[in-house]
Amino acid sequence: MEKFGGKAIFKGVAIGKIVFGSKEKQQVRRTKITDTEAEKARYEAAKEEAVKQLQGLYEKALKEVGEDNAAIFEVHQMMLEDDDFNEGIIDKIENQQVNAEYAVAVTGDAMAEMFANMEDEYFKARSADIKDISERVISVLLGGGSLSRLSEPSIIVAEDLAPSETIQLDKDKLLAFVTELGSSNSHTAILARTMNLPALIGVKIDKAWNGKIGIVDGYKGIFIVDPDEETIETYKKIQKKDAEKRELLKSLKGKKTVSKSGKQIKLYANIGKPSDLASVIENDAEGIGLFRSEFLYLDSDDFPTEEEQFAAYKKVAETMGGKKVIIRTLDLGADKQVDYFNLGREDNPAMGYRAIRICLDRQDIFKTQLRALLRASAFGNIAIMYPMIISVDEVLQIKEIVEEVKKELREENVKFNEKIEQGIMIETPASVIMSYELAQLVDFFSIGTNDLTQYTLAIDRQNSKLDSINNPHHPAVLRSIKTVIENAHRAGIWAGICGELGADTALTQTFLDYGIDELSVSPSFVLPVRKAVCTAD
Repeated sequence: MEKFGGKAIFKGVAIGKIVFGSKEKQQVRRTKITDTEAEKARYEAAKEEAVKQLQGLYEKALKEVGEDNAAIFEVHQMMLEDDDFNEGIIDKIENQQVNAEYAVAVTGDAMAEMFANMEDEYFKARSADIKDISERVISVLLGGGSLSRLSEPSIIVAEDLAPSETIQLDKDKLLAFVTELGSSNSHTAILARTMNLPALIGVKIDKAWNGKIGIVDGYKGIFIVDPDEETIETYKKIQKKDAEKRELLKSLKGKKTVSKSGKQIKLYANIGKPSDLASVIENDAEGIGLFRSEFLYLDSDDFPTEEEQFAAYKKVAETMGGKKVIIRTLDLGADKQVDYFNLGREDNPAMGYRAIRICLDRQDIFKTQLRALLRASAFGNIAIMYPMIISVDEVLQIKEIVEEVKKELREENVKFNEKIEQGIMIETPASVIMSYELAQLVDFFSIGTNDLTQYTLAIDRQNSKLDSINNPHHPAVLRSIKTVIENAHRAGIWAGICGELGADTALTQTFLDYGIDELSVSPSFVLPVRKAVCTAD
């Protein structure tokens, strides 16, 4: 029996046969060709087939892991149509008179290396996407290169896995995966979390494990190869307890989120698109504490119109009935870039031109969104939340713009909720320090702990090299949260948490002690957090 350490990206335990996920080696040789037109046509045909395959993967992913996670295969289709990528390949075929697969391999390697050398962790991660699409086209040209099919429930072990490889595997037979490369922000890691698969990254792998029994411990970040019977029995008991916990959580559906001492919490869900509503309802969330409206901009080739936005907000409001729906105004910039905004490159985008700063600078975009939000407020319990606030002046400017939009709608005889709640996200040290003054101007606070941790600790949360010191439990972060809650209550408004810490049940008791009023978490965490609150004193 051998044990190997790694980084867990989804908690849970898997026991099963190890299958080494090695792709058939695609040997790409340079060949001189004379008919460049025929070779270009050969490449175009292979590219079209690759796009077709990706569309099939998108449709499969849509059914199995939802629209947000399926979107990567749409992105890969767009990357295959990228001018730089295609022109690089065609240029090599024409001017160097080389075969298509060689031209694809060389162009793909160069672009992947360019992304890998970028400082921004988000763009670094795109290097794997370039490799994935290049290998797909080469595979079509050579007629091979797919991951082994699973004949029985298995743990996949691989150097790395592309999203397309993960989604192609039979979900019913995939127990877990273990990789040597990859990051917690990779698309494959996100898919693992969505599919509820125990997964480890950063494990030094060995092909000799193929066919042996393995155990993935997603709690401790351990991979056990060839375990003895006693170890297997120990982990089977953990699996049984996990199953019992899941059944117990189902019994919490329909119950109020109240602690033993009688403190009732509003337990809401975070969503990214209207398609996430099914999960919100299935997991019995009491409302939506964060609806990330930027999906409308990220999924569009141009600025979404007022009518497009109104339709999306109205659908969510109506689906949730009278339950609260807090919609965050667009939070673009940093790692969420949209070409048609022409935001330009920044040395430090996380602290740059983003979120409310764009809205206040480009008020035509902001007013369009506010009109849609206010109109939708006539169809449900909508509240508006503004991100990345640092000053009283910003809030005063926002309120002035909102009043201008309200006046326009009144003049047009358009119905909306005159008393619509407006709140701000607390995610900067400045907003923490100014929280009492800010609380005089808004109806609620929602603490974005992801960015608050990043800015308080001066740690780029996209930088995997800093994972070991990126501590959201840092006393400075927790004291900031406590300060914000106290200042909110002094001013007579409520305060919630919508960042990942809200789902950290190790801190639920702490947040209750602080007097938190609301927690908003991913839909799958609603019931575990409800249990944590109901058992807290």
